[in-house]
Amino acid sequence: MNKRGGKILILALLFGMFTFFAYSLVSHGKHTDVGDKAYNFELPNLDGSTTKLSDFTGKMVVINVFATWCQPCKEEAPELQAFEKDYGDKYNLVMLNKGETKDNVKQFLKKFPSNATYLFDYNAKITKMYNTTGQPETFVIDKKGIIREHYNGPITEMQLYNMVKKHDK
Repeated sequence: MNKRGGKILILALLFGMFTFFAYSLVSHGKHTDVGDKAYNFELPNLDGSTTKLSDFTGKMVVINVFATWCQPCKEEAPELQAFEKDYGDKYNLVMLNKGETKDNVKQFLKKFPSNATYLFDYNAKITKMYNTTGQPETFVIDKKGIIREHYNGPITEMQLYNMVKKHDK
């Protein structure tokens, strides 16, 4: 490679790095995490209507991000079923599916029935706002709408109960 080609390559790399870091700085304000007010969203649910996070104002909310094909999500499902059965009258369980169809989730529910609220983040916009990196991930949101916990990986009923109870004030 000649000197001119090398300089062009270095300039292109520097420009690319600058663009990446500038985009990261600009998009950083659109994310929320532990200690922040939970981003209010409105997403379609299983019955075809929509549900907003603000529908749960003044209540403790657990958001679990999952996918039906995810093996750890399948392993976690009985624990979430038990949590919802034992504590669902006091703590709202919202299951947030990333990018799948309602039919996939309905099949999942045949194996893991639950009365939780199931929502669909088809383009992963909301899960990106919540800084998710995969699934399953669980968020505990207190009665004031503040994210108190962000847990990566499968969670047990007792782990989840202890997290929620700690912030139920």
